[in-house]
Amino acid sequence: MVVEIFKTNVCKESDKNYVTAVIQTQFPDYKINFDLEDCDKILRVEGVELHCDNIIDYVNCLGYTCIRLD
Repeated sequence: MVVEIFKTNVCKESDKNYVTAVIQTQFPDYKINFDLEDCDKILRVEGVELHCDNIIDYVNCLGYTCIRLD
């Protein structure tokens, strides 16, 4: 299992739910959650084979920033 952490600008609960739903539609095997209380509005994605560039592209296409944290 691999876990990747991303910094986003998703602020609202409704936006979080929307982004989560879109990612889960494209990647149904990923476990996805947000920490909107963190200053970086963390998106955490867990899965066997993560495609970070695809996750970033999907979030960006939805109008949000998404930067992978090392």
